Amino acid sequence: MKILHVNAGLEQGGGLSHIVNLLTEAKKEEKDFELLTLEEGPVAKAARAANIATHVLGAKGRYDLSSLKRLTAFINDGHYDIVHTHGARANLFLSLIRRKITATWCITVHSDPYLDFADRGFLGKVFTKLNLHALRNANCVFVVTKRFAKLVVDKAHVDKDKIHVIYNGIFFHDNSEIPAKYEHTYFNIINVARTEKVKGQALLLHAIKKLNDSHVRLYIAGSGSELSNLMALSRQLDLGPQVTFSGFMTQAQLKNLYRRMDLAVLTSYSESFPLVLLEASDNLLPILSTDIGDIKVMIPNTEYGFIAKTGDVDSIVNELRKAVNKDPKELSAMATREKKYVADHFSVKKQLASIEKVYKQVTK
Repeated sequence: MKILHVNAGLEQGGGLSHIVNLLTEAKKEEKDFELLTLEEGPVAKAARAANIATHVLGAKGRYDLSSLKRLTAFINDGHYDIVHTHGARANLFLSLIRRKITATWCITVHSDPYLDFADRGFLGKVFTKLNLHALRNANCVFVVTKRFAKLVVDKAHVDKDKIHVIYNGIFFHDNSEIPAKYEHTYFNIINVARTEKVKGQALLLHAIKKLNDSHVRLYIAGSGSELSNLMALSRQLDLGPQVTFSGFMTQAQLKNLYRRMDLAVLTSYSESFPLVLLEASDNLLPILSTDIGDIKVMIPNTEYGFIAKTGDVDSIVNELRKAVNKDPKELSAMATREKKYVADHFSVKKQLASIEKVYKQVTK
């Protein structure tokens, strides 16, 4: 079966990891998967680095509709059995040529489709409607959380029989491959996320202030439009040396930093199924999250991690305090327990097998 995955090409973070991890596993298993990005960018660069068969359409700008003819020809000339789009822009482009291609069309919904074009005025509303139309017209729709499944069925009126919930996965390492922790003085907390309002780092800064524990240090690893505001808030709260803004970090840099960390925290207002927490767990870090998305599937109970109420500083403080006050050996045991659980349930290998099962169903 010949599969073409299509993405705009400008994804970063979890979206990029999802695509590259999935196609890396497919290559490892000698599957006939290829990637097409609409533009040159981070996705194509990462895919080439992973030796994935990668093509770039060469669209000139975000909404270069003149490239639709080239896209149609590329798909039909390639004789693909399935075209699998990732992201609202790729969905939009495919919806516009749907009747001109012979391949079966699948979509993965990585994020809330009602928020993808939020804050973009009239055009944003138009593109949201077009994206929802795409979901209704695709042959199959993969969603990465049960919440998204309910949303696209109940609100967007997508046929429930086309919906398949398949959680994101990562490549897990054997514990013997994880480097030993460095000796360190403080209780170090890491937040790996883009510095955007939706990621809730302002909540985390207020929680650190309210925790009022000079033994705690917070590292924020990420960049984005809110970085300068967050740095100003840290100064305003007089957090001083308790907070370090590390900026964007590569996986290699993060792995080294994890060796000094005691807890990974995500205080987002909205997430799908956060890969950054799986990656932290792989590095034997205990995890704390707000109760976003399907996080209770990732952290099934209090034996496996910490869950705070979304948007609630006091709840975040309470969970932080539990982690900080927990015996280090118990915290380590929690991290080991969580890693075994997520490695058993959320590997890329398992994710690919589930997706391929659906491919076979829709091409019968």
